[in-house]
Amino acid sequence: LPTSASIAGHGRKDPFLSKPKSQQMTLKGMVKATRNMLGRYVGKWFYDKGIPFDAANSTYFPPMVSAIQRVRLGVKPPKAYELSGPILDDEVEEVKKWIEEYKQSWPRIGITLMSDGWLNE
Repeated sequence: LPTSASIAGHGRKDPFLSKPKSQQMTLKGMVKATRNMLGRYVGKWFYDKGIPFDAANSTYFPPMVSAIQRVRLGVKPPKAYELSGPILDDEVEEVKKWIEEYKQSWPRIGITLMSDGWLNE
């Protein structure tokens, strides 16, 4: 049988007899489809919560996506109370440590640090 034999003369090619496309093209197609699916899910979250599209340009966005990709199946996302409580507390502590590191260099380099006030303390 020829490699592109039609099915019962109907003009449709039998996929099992057709010459397969290269594996590279198949992998590229799979990656493109997966990336599109990811974009749709991320987009729905952005649209639902009115998140500015510029948030995708944040330096923290790609590492967040990478962290999600590395997490094993079954790990649930953080709840709102975790984000507004213990996780936020950890971030505040990290920023305080960062500020303390910079305070040590202020006399030498004359740095000025500006930030919004914190009202929840």
